[in-house]
Amino acid sequence: MLLIAQGPNPADTWRRELPASETVILGRESPVWSTPWESFLARRHAELSLRSGKLKVRKLPEAANPLFHAGRASEAFELIPGSSFVIGRTTFTFADSGQPTASPLYDRPLLDAFTIGHGELNRLAFRDAPHRLDVLSKLPEVISSATDDNDLFSRLVDMLLAGIRRADAVAIVTPDKVLHWDRRFAGAGGFEPSKRLISEAVTGRKQTVLHVWGATAEGTNASDPFTLQGRFDWAFCTPVHCDACHNWGLYVAGGFAGAAPATLRAPVESNELRDDVKFTELVADILGSLRQVQVLRERQAVFRRFFSPGVMSVLSGSDAPRALEPREADVTVLFCDLRGFSKTVEEGSDQLLEVLNRVSAALGLMTQNILDNRGAIADFLGDAAMGFWGWPLEQPGKVENACRAALGIRAAFEAVGRDSTHPLYGFRVGIGIATGRAVAGSIGTPEQAKVTVFGPVVNLASRLQDMTKLLRVPILIDEPTSEAVREHLPPEVGRVRRLAKVRPYGLETALMVTELIPPAPAIGIDLSGEGALTDADLDSYDQALDAFLAGDWNAAYKYLHHVPPHDRGKDVLTEFILKNNRTPPPAWDGVIPLASKG
Repeated sequence: MLLIAQGPNPADTWRRELPASETVILGRESPVWSTPWESFLARRHAELSLRSGKLKVRKLPEAANPLFHAGRASEAFELIPGSSFVIGRTTFTFADSGQPTASPLYDRPLLDAFTIGHGELNRLAFRDAPHRLDVLSKLPEVISSATDDNDLFSRLVDMLLAGIRRADAVAIVTPDKVLHWDRRFAGAGGFEPSKRLISEAVTGRKQTVLHVWGATAEGTNASDPFTLQGRFDWAFCTPVHCDACHNWGLYVAGGFAGAAPATLRAPVESNELRDDVKFTELVADILGSLRQVQVLRERQAVFRRFFSPGVMSVLSGSDAPRALEPREADVTVLFCDLRGFSKTVEEGSDQLLEVLNRVSAALGLMTQNILDNRGAIADFLGDAAMGFWGWPLEQPGKVENACRAALGIRAAFEAVGRDSTHPLYGFRVGIGIATGRAVAGSIGTPEQAKVTVFGPVVNLASRLQDMTKLLRVPILIDEPTSEAVREHLPPEVGRVRRLAKVRPYGLETALMVTELIPPAPAIGIDLSGEGALTDADLDSYDQALDAFLAGDWNAAYKYLHHVPPHDRGKDVLTEFILKNNRTPPPAWDGVIPLASKG
């Protein structure tokens, strides 16, 4: 259903589709529901609500000027399609939308047809340049300020009607449907554009095509049998060349309006419609360019949340779609889970929005460290983030970058954990990192795409993150990652220690898990709040693990006592030794079975 506004001048008009389940406010404060030509319209003048095919209208208290319905001032009334009310000099008509489609009824023999090459009119000056340029100058604002496509279509049609004084009707079309249309005079009746003309211009020649009806070679007038419904004598359609406006066309139609029919069938240089076509082509060019830039900016804004600046430079290139195609790659995957979340939700059940903001801030710390270290964000899984390295660009330093990100996340949460006033106080993290072969790429539509990673290495990174709970350390890595760290990561950035050989719950294969830890502290400096492990502490633990694997548990227990008491990582060996009375089980293979996933 539509509301059609018609002011005192032919150009003072618009038609807007009424939302089926919303109340709208007619007034100057609404960019959609205002009438700029009407000085009697208040900022908030009337409340409109569509119910069961009828329009309920109520005058708002702040409106000084009356609403006239059925010849008298009324505070509230109900309209059926075809009825109207008046504010000042403007009539508002409630109408059935009757959304048109491109009609095959118009595909009759033509008296004349022209194809105008894209840019062919650039060399010809406007006859009324000031007016055209003034209207064109408003186009960027029309595009940027539109709230959605429907709003954009409505504003474009209004602008084209203002710029093409000869036009009686304008539509935004595709070969399959009419996206939006309007007529200069509200009561001028229906409008059905020619399907043949649209198809020829938008998908056939991909250039402006002009059709002329209603005049024969002898110059008969608009009453001849070929005149279209609505008494249009001519129409042209200009395609919008832009991926972001796929198969859009600008359709303009009108009558002779006193002009000699021959002037509409003359060569393009002297054709009466040349300025109108030139203006429409400029609108189409500017629309296409600005829409493309707008869409690219929106996509880049989304990608910046998931990709580092280095990757963004590749995605900004001409081959971005190919760069995002799924393919096999050697990747390093990081899973980071937020601990303390469930307790925080339970304690703050009456302030869930505040809890959500805290979780969002925590996820922000994770993603910032991943992006700062050239990683990509693959997904958010509740209170966990997944990042990866090695796609869409190969990264020889992917393991080091992933480990720097993990250590940065750990340091950030340890820092806020020492400040009881910080919003993230009480949160901790568990991180798992694995390196291997996977399929990485973008899945989804151009409008809604998601970058993800598939493969066993992803499952392993997730498992390692889960195991940090059982093994009581913040960061666990697999063996390929551990080997790369030992070879390439400077000790002043981070160190590793073999933690234990375990059999994850539900799996048959044993796995040597390694802890990634911060660099050794300077003498006398405590970085963690609990005392950081020295290189000597790591040597003692390494000797304890060798003895543990070999079955010499007395020696292992002795070496474990050389590791500082605050180290939670040694608890898994200590507790397993004590649980088995310091005696290895029969057929001891060095493997600790885990009773749960985490």
